Amino acid sequence: MAAAPPLLQLSDIALTFGGEPLLEGVELSVSARERVCLVGRNGSGKSTLLKIAAGLIEPDHGGRFVQPGAVIRYLPQEPDLSGYATTLAYVEAGLGPTNDPHQARYLLEQLGLTGHEDPAALSGGEVRRAALAHVLAPSPDILLLDEPTNHLDLPAIEWLERTLAEQKGALVLISHDRRFLENLSRTTVWLDRGKARRVELGFGAFEAWRDERLEEEEVAQHKLDRKIMREEHWLRYGVTARRKRNIRRVAHLRALRQARREYRRAAGKAVVSAGEAEASGALVIEAKGIGKAFGARKIVEDFSTRIMRGDRIGIVGPNGSGKTTLVGLLTGALAPDKGEVRLGANLQMAALEQGRESLNPEWTLSEALTGGRGDTVTVGGERKHVVGYMRDFLFSPQQARSPLRVLSGGERGRLMLARALAKASNLLVLDEPTNDLDLEMLDVLEEMLGNYAGTVILISHDRDFLDRVVNAVLVPEGDGRWVEYAGGYGDMLAQRGADLAGRRASKEKAVPMPGATKADRPLPEPAPAKRRLKFHEKHALETLPKQMAALHARIRSLQEKLADPSLYARDRKAFTEATEALGAVQAELVAAEEKWLELEILREEIEGGQL
Repeated sequence: MAAAPPLLQLSDIALTFGGEPLLEGVELSVSARERVCLVGRNGSGKSTLLKIAAGLIEPDHGGRFVQPGAVIRYLPQEPDLSGYATTLAYVEAGLGPTNDPHQARYLLEQLGLTGHEDPAALSGGEVRRAALAHVLAPSPDILLLDEPTNHLDLPAIEWLERTLAEQKGALVLISHDRRFLENLSRTTVWLDRGKARRVELGFGAFEAWRDERLEEEEVAQHKLDRKIMREEHWLRYGVTARRKRNIRRVAHLRALRQARREYRRAAGKAVVSAGEAEASGALVIEAKGIGKAFGARKIVEDFSTRIMRGDRIGIVGPNGSGKTTLVGLLTGALAPDKGEVRLGANLQMAALEQGRESLNPEWTLSEALTGGRGDTVTVGGERKHVVGYMRDFLFSPQQARSPLRVLSGGERGRLMLARALAKASNLLVLDEPTNDLDLEMLDVLEEMLGNYAGTVILISHDRDFLDRVVNAVLVPEGDGRWVEYAGGYGDMLAQRGADLAGRRASKEKAVPMPGATKADRPLPEPAPAKRRLKFHEKHALETLPKQMAALHARIRSLQEKLADPSLYARDRKAFTEATEALGAVQAELVAAEEKWLELEILREEIEGGQL
């Protein structure tokens, strides 16, 4: 049986911006019911390709074909609702003549809107909800979604995930939300250095495949470099070369050099580190019976907690539930109406705020990092040239004099991180740090937080990020009551038995209607996300053997010192100190060995597929 023709086909797409090729010979096809995720670094052309697919941008070269009658709807990163009196009018404008007009009201209601809202007065999250209703209402054949989870809270993200899983139309998704991509995608298109590579794997299996391809590429490039070196040596020193200049071999060397010039290496990896201050006291924050209300509305009621040095606390909940207020109370930025908060000794806090209003759009990138003072930035108490610090966050030297208004959302996110992490701290407070960051930058941020010696308080709607970073989650349970759950987001669901919208965590599988065709059947439930080692666990596995070896060496040194029979009589104080130190180091070694054994067993269980 012949495969059905694609609903959308992009062929040999090429586009150049500012003299640099952004897309070169890119192909993209989308057939009925396909679930495609489009991935790549910020600036790789994902959003541009989606706009070409939507017919909003003309490429320099290549063709776009859409099956006659196919309905396509596109969700941009920044929806424009101007010109509409209400959210309902905006959503109804997306309906076709044969669509059910009641669908507009139904979707707005599901997304927490009434339809009477003035678009000019909406928050970023409300704009996103209205735009989602606008593209979903006509039940299009193809949905093109650019960062659909931006500005949404967790209940809305989980609702959207379930709704898209039930859609009969095809999906093309761009998102930084790993869990969202893993649960919805069946095919991955990777935009890398102007080219597109398609693999019939969902995002959950893509990253391992990508890493294998990059390793193969590096091996091939190394072989090419060695071959060029051999040919250049022959050209300079070979007897045959000096005597008659083998034209064919010289031409071959020229071709090798050309291939080397045309090879575009993958962009370097970001180097993100936080400026760390001296360690805080063991107790970082203690709250006893605190409460906060605005009018009759209770935000926090009778809440108590102890946050210790090294804790990673995640705070989740619907928009408007009081997450930022709770953080303000815990950090001393807000005074509680009742109860007390005690901050530990030697606290130095650095904060990443969700809003970016503090960034003057007319500043240059260099001014934003240096405060307009010279060409150096102070990172953790040490001075560093601003261009070098920019490179750590994947900014080019040419961008140093660029005004902030020309930066993309992802670049602004990286800039805010760079500003926050430059400050020496032992307590990091991060409010939605993952907004607009690409997946590779998220990996680097997770690794940095895993290595950070201080304490982290994190507000996030990214489930995968929470699972990989935090060791406790605070959740609002209504009427100002907050409950702490051990572990990450998935652990919280298992303990709580329900998601943040109150739905039971374990769902019954959908049963297809009698007589339904294969195409009409709902997509199978995605497999539960496989347990992975968190960054701090991987880091511990890598560093604990060296730490244990150092402890063994320290024990041997102390034992040799104590083996001196005259030490006690000669220097009783030194003998006592060495004895106490030996006991402490031996206890530390036992703890390190137990931790390493626990993590090694966990790693074997994960690799064996038991988790």
